[in-house]
Amino acid sequence: MLAQVDRSRTKESSLKADLPADGASRITSSQPCTTTRFGRLLLLHFERGLSILCRLVAMKSPPTTILNNGIQMPAIGLGAYQLAPGKETEHAVICALKAGYRLIDTARYYDNEESVGRALRTSGIPREELYVTTKLWNADHGFEETLRAFDASLKRLGLDYLDLYLIHWPVAEPPWSSWKPVKALFARVGKPNRPVRLESWRAMERLVAEGRCRSIGVSNYAIRHLEELRHASQTVPAVNQVEFTPFLYQQELLSYCRSRGIQLEAYSPLTRGQRLKHPVLAGLAGRYRRTAAQILIRWAIQHDVVPIPKAASPSHVQENNAVFDFEISAADMASLDRLNENLHLCWNPSSVP
Repeated sequence: MLAQVDRSRTKESSLKADLPADGASRITSSQPCTTTRFGRLLLLHFERGLSILCRLVAMKSPPTTILNNGIQMPAIGLGAYQLAPGKETEHAVICALKAGYRLIDTARYYDNEESVGRALRTSGIPREELYVTTKLWNADHGFEETLRAFDASLKRLGLDYLDLYLIHWPVAEPPWSSWKPVKALFARVGKPNRPVRLESWRAMERLVAEGRCRSIGVSNYAIRHLEELRHASQTVPAVNQVEFTPFLYQQELLSYCRSRGIQLEAYSPLTRGQRLKHPVLAGLAGRYRRTAAQILIRWAIQHDVVPIPKAASPSHVQENNAVFDFEISAADMASLDRLNENLHLCWNPSSVP
């Protein structure tokens, strides 16, 4: 037994003798140094993989903003305007959800609420993780009319509640396209002469009180419309959705909404493609190694505005969401701000009483 131990010690001693004093592996001068090159290559691939993983995590976990009622709203969303009902809308929504979007914006006017609802159900994402917005159309204003329009939108979407319901346009009087508004006007005889949009807002307040809608807001509201609402109601709109780009930099409206705790949301933040080749945008896109669309979206985010760009292709959906891993400098933000030309590419509410 002792002899066996002694032999093992002898072997151990001879093995130790073959090692350098520091215990490192011995590499003879004739052996090619491939281990170091392989290690460096492995480290490079690891770093690249880690970078991609970080981007994917950021994509899957979009940041949020907190509204004035304490509810969290995703910092970016998919706008469904001009997405054709049926396969185009369903495909775009499913692609957006796979890319990490959680805010989906539609409207009765877009005629794709049913398609949005089908895509939401197909995704399998729990309802509480989604943030769904739709809007009250112009022909549906009035207290009872708003309640009915909300029920119809909810049914088309196949949902039990909405996250955000917006007045689509600051309608003062119901449109005269049918006899229905005439009937509504007669029903208001003897009541205070005030815009019908305020009656609609009163109905939306009830929806929140009943727990059927988590937040309510407006769209295309100028400061005077917001001031009217402030004097008529104690409920501050959670959101004002407007057209907002460097070429329509509504700085006064943005400052007003910030001071009142109203979250500004930007539709058509990509100028409907009409300014994507602007030389200032092109220069910044090259400098930051991004697309012009990503520069526009990031500009809105850095102004604390929630952009909801429309996209139909998977590549554009993912591109629009890959904007949280870089920041535009203050100087470059200022250069974008100076592009303002009051360019309304959609509706212009400036003349609405």
